[in-house]
Amino acid sequence: MGSHAAPGRRRRALLMPLGLVLLAGALFWVPRADGAPRSADACHDTGTVLPRGDCGPFWQVLAEDFNGDRVPLGSFGDCDHRVDTSGAFCGGLTGTYRDNWWAYPAGWEDTANDRGRDVVGEYHPEDTVSVGPGERGDGVMRIRMWRPEDGGPVHAAAVVPRAVMRMAYGKYSARIKVTKVAPGYKSAWLHYGGGCEMDHPEGEWTGSLTAFHHPCGGGEQGYFPSDAAWNEWHTVSTEWTPGHVRFFVDGRQTGEDTRGVPSAPLSWVLQNESALEGPGAAPGSSAELDITWVAAYAYGWK
Repeated sequence: MGSHAAPGRRRRALLMPLGLVLLAGALFWVPRADGAPRSADACHDTGTVLPRGDCGPFWQVLAEDFNGDRVPLGSFGDCDHRVDTSGAFCGGLTGTYRDNWWAYPAGWEDTANDRGRDVVGEYHPEDTVSVGPGERGDGVMRIRMWRPEDGGPVHAAAVVPRAVMRMAYGKYSARIKVTKVAPGYKSAWLHYGGGCEMDHPEGEWTGSLTAFHHPCGGGEQGYFPSDAAWNEWHTVSTEWTPGHVRFFVDGRQTGEDTRGVPSAPLSWVLQNESALEGPGAAPGSSAELDITWVAAYAYGWK
């Protein structure tokens, strides 16, 4: 993960004018022998359950369905240990969750603080992140962001799978849904650092999932929209290989880029924060994203 511009502040590259739009889904949605769509990603999986095992050039290093121990609010606390390194951890977590997860510590400022927004946010994993049964009864990691009644900063959350911190290349997948929508909240799940950035999925939770690629060394951003709404269940994947990055929603390729693709180790940050466009979160409001599974893969380790 990249360094911070100032203590407690996480800085992202500014969005550049929209360009390089690629609507490639129809070109990569190949039917299987039984007539059902066949995923264009390396695992060729359009199912809704957690995929297990290696696929293509990718070796699975994390498979989490959140069906194990519950993690109540308050557990993602004391996260200010070895920050921004593969040894980072949250002192409030125990067992496999301490081994597998980290979060931006309480008090770090979100991206809106650099954008002159009227409503900004601070990361507070201790009162936004928990694990337990979801709306369908299966386990979920629940990201419930909220703004205090007094109109203070939004309480945001950025969680980081430790198994793939500081790793070059790989495949990164999750199944997600915004189960409670409110204006003023967004996600930007990303890899960034060294002037490079890949964001997928990104967008205000009231809209649709989008991917962006900011080439290393600058240049026009890659902008890859989809018609997938945040308030419906979707499987999202990023495949990052030497000189190439591809983005998928529900197995359909929504974009790819070969310009200035990172080659240095980066961390996968599941970043959720206050909105950068449209209205800010209202005082007393909240919104929730559920993650029912996360899978991550190394590239070329075998």
